[in-house]
Amino acid sequence: MSSPFPTLAICLFYAYFVKVLGPKLMENRKPFDLRRVMIWYNIFQVIFSSWLFHESLSGGWGKHYSFSCQPVDYSYNPIAMRMARGCWWYYISKFIEFTDTIFFVLRKKNDHISTLHVIHHGCMPMSVWFGVKFTPGGHSTFFGFLNTFVHIVMYSYYLLAALGPQVQPYLWWKKYLTTLQMIQFILVMIHAFQLLFIECNYPKAFVWWIGMHAIMFYFLFRGFYKEAYKKKNSANTSGKRKAFKADKKQDTQNSQDDIKENENGVIYANQYKMATGYISDSGLRNRVFIDNRGFDE
Repeated sequence: MSSPFPTLAICLFYAYFVKVLGPKLMENRKPFDLRRVMIWYNIFQVIFSSWLFHESLSGGWGKHYSFSCQPVDYSYNPIAMRMARGCWWYYISKFIEFTDTIFFVLRKKNDHISTLHVIHHGCMPMSVWFGVKFTPGGHSTFFGFLNTFVHIVMYSYYLLAALGPQVQPYLWWKKYLTTLQMIQFILVMIHAFQLLFIECNYPKAFVWWIGMHAIMFYFLFRGFYKEAYKKKNSANTSGKRKAFKADKKQDTQNSQDDIKENENGVIYANQYKMATGYISDSGLRNRVFIDNRGFDE
């Protein structure tokens, strides 16, 4: 904590490793099977995040902290020291979270290493360092209070996903997890910037520091949400429409071909009824021909 440069150096090496060095080292290697490791890692993260959330509640946000203005207590009061300790462990947790991306590298899931992912993980230790160094408690810890709760939900999702395909049908709520993350940043923005309009013994520099981080992450996550979910839904809808039009065109062509075949006992077009039913999202269908010859008009 005596200097920001060790933290900065680790963050820069993290970005270089996950974007350049790691993928290059894995280029001619088989991806690692890390399923068991990931299960235990996510269990640890759920427990660790739960403890951090509990500490933020016990250290202030669940008892005596004010949501409108909370100065930093720099004394050696046991409650103030408890919050300061929680802030330091929260700072350490940001380094542990690098493991998320390292798993992607070792499993050769390079398409998962998005700009959002690297910026989010790479910036957080540096951002939190300043908070722990100068404001280890008080107003800005609201960010960590919310963030640890979101991480309980997030790592619970990752834990379920790591359990295997049998759990996949129950993971339909992934996009709502992203929504929860965006709501988190909106709440942090409101909570931080309110101090620009009211008097509070809390440094304005950190109001801007926390608030601008929340704005940046909100728009990054919003862009990810649009890219991952809205465009995907639009592509699926477009694909279904094209498949429907192609099938209708084929049905018309089949009907025209049937009309031409009017000899040798072939069924005429007006002698049968044709029904086409579409089932499932994958475009599967059943086509049923009902012969109505022999029935009176």
